[in-house]
Amino acid sequence: MKKTLVVLLGPTGVGKTDLSIDIAKYFHTSIISCDSRQVYKEMRIGTAVPTSEQLAAVHHYFIQTLSVHNYYNSWQFEVEAVAKIHDLFETNDVVVMTGGSMLYIDAVCKGIDDIPTISPELRAELMAIFENEGLDPIRAMLKELDPIFYEQVDLNNGKRVLHAVEVCRMAGVPYSSLRTNTFKDRGFNIIRIGLNRDREELYERIDKRVDLMLAEGLENEARSVFPWRDLNALNTVGYKELFDYFCGQTDYDEAIRLVKRNSRRYARKQLSWFRRDQDIRWFHPEEKEGIVNFLTETL
Repeated sequence: MKKTLVVLLGPTGVGKTDLSIDIAKYFHTSIISCDSRQVYKEMRIGTAVPTSEQLAAVHHYFIQTLSVHNYYNSWQFEVEAVAKIHDLFETNDVVVMTGGSMLYIDAVCKGIDDIPTISPELRAELMAIFENEGLDPIRAMLKELDPIFYEQVDLNNGKRVLHAVEVCRMAGVPYSSLRTNTFKDRGFNIIRIGLNRDREELYERIDKRVDLMLAEGLENEARSVFPWRDLNALNTVGYKELFDYFCGQTDYDEAIRLVKRNSRRYARKQLSWFRRDQDIRWFHPEEKEGIVNFLTETL
């Protein structure tokens, strides 16, 4: 059997966690978490980190390993996750990866262009500018260094704007000139399983999950990280709406309404992204038997 990475992907709230644990148990293997926010220690409730019982049932990697103060991106995840997958293949023929972070999934499955390693000194310099003066001077740098990417990037996404400037400064060439979108052969097979539900069913699950997060203490968790609300890690649905409430820009009921609305919007964005990939085989999350049969026949 060729070494195989089974990727369970889908929108927020669809039911990836429970199914990934069942699939990992079936193949006696581990799980690579592919969630760009569950990696942060301070964001347990608002990112729906698996429970202690779930984490004990199957070994997970890339769960709550960093602080929100640590800079992390899809390029770093690609390097670290692919290395860990190869390590796990030393003892398992199958490894499970699950999550909904689109860029992180693509980074592992397709690869991201080779980007120079950013020196700690340059990163610290740009972060100091960002923290003291905001994103505007970083945007201005990008416009001067790489006007092509400046027109393409979401200029409100501080993480991407910062990274592009880092690369321009480090490489001495425009970031856009290094983006070749070349597919990388990982040396192992990849099967992508997409999970989805009827829209009404998915939206109801999302709303109920927000209510559960609030019952578990999401507001207190958001207050604990409120002093660092300008960090990119905290530019996250569920936190930023509560931050506005803490600042008096909205009331509590409106903040919760927006958390639910923006979570549903994010789910639609995820589905639109994933549907562009014709290699994804789609299932309802409760079709566990059908998914297992498909995998055993495909492997």
